[in-house]
Amino acid sequence: MADNARAKRLADLIREVVAQKLQRGIKDPRLGSHVTITDTRVTGDLREATVFYTVYGDEEERNAAAAGLESAKGILRSEVGRAAGVKFTPTLTFVADALPDTARTIEDLLDKARQSDAKVREASAGASYAGGADPYRKPDAEDEADETDDTAE
Repeated sequence: MADNARAKRLADLIREVVAQKLQRGIKDPRLGSHVTITDTRVTGDLREATVFYTVYGDEEERNAAAAGLESAKGILRSEVGRAAGVKFTPTLTFVADALPDTARTIEDLLDKARQSDAKVREASAGASYAGGADPYRKPDAEDEADETDDTAE
């Protein structure tokens, strides 16, 4: 069992090697420049690596990129083995990263909240306070004078 620091270093190396090879070494038109490697995780025994990626484009381009990555898996693995110099080159598994979809969902929810806040702001534009602007009781001038007399004694 390898330590976590070694697995982290290997994951970083895999991410860099795969990204460089996708950018410069693979001539598959399905991969192009719209595939981004976002993260890589390696198991504790350094046998399996999961590579997370995002694709800029629609669903058809995402499916084409997934097929392109699967077909280039062997070339990418051999390049990782050459760069890593480990006894066993980890197997690569490519997983589409859900981060952009999650971010889009959060942005949609924030837009709905902003619209709701704008409606509330419009509704309260001409409103006035129900019990006065300052809801807290303040002592009268006579009460303050009584308190100062009590403390002097």
